[in-house]
Amino acid sequence: MTENTWAALNNITAQARACTICADFLPLGPRPVFQLGTSARILIAGQAPGRKVHETGIPFDDPSGERLRAWMGIDEVVFYDPSKIAILPMGFCYPGTGKSGDLPPRPECAVTWRNRLLQQLPSLELTLVIGRYAIDWHMNIDASQSLTETVQNWKRVWPSQLPLPHPSPRNNIWLKKNAWFESEILPELKERIRTILNSGTL
Repeated sequence: MTENTWAALNNITAQARACTICADFLPLGPRPVFQLGTSARILIAGQAPGRKVHETGIPFDDPSGERLRAWMGIDEVVFYDPSKIAILPMGFCYPGTGKSGDLPPRPECAVTWRNRLLQQLPSLELTLVIGRYAIDWHMNIDASQSLTETVQNWKRVWPSQLPLPHPSPRNNIWLKKNAWFESEILPELKERIRTILNSGTL
């Protein structure tokens, strides 16, 4: 990484971590949580931090993260290495809870930061697109297509992208109904990640 690249990364990440544009709408206040490194080859494009992640400031530091790491076939050391894996949720701050779970990511976040931060990731080879909001932003698909249909048609965007259901325990029923997801997709995902991580010095 050149000095200019390092300075640009530090500048944009410092600005994003200090962001308060949604402060009036966040029940616990702003605490942007994301992970970024310019040499990262894998991007996890998620939804928004949950309450526990807001408290720790560590992305996917919850049961969803445990399941996601199992899906990927990697441990915490690799997962939290920003030189290997970038983690940019659609909303960087915990949005609060509604009647059926956490509220959607605040829309201001993606508008303000997403393209600017993605420009810091020139080496990406795979983007894991998790959940409806990330899919709508990252993938050029029919908006009427259900999440299940989008995941079923994963080969249309493979191997540069992979749409995923959210790894939350709330999706246990979905996973049981769609056993093909674990038998068909996860072995391919693990092999792809293994290949990427082993294809040179990161």
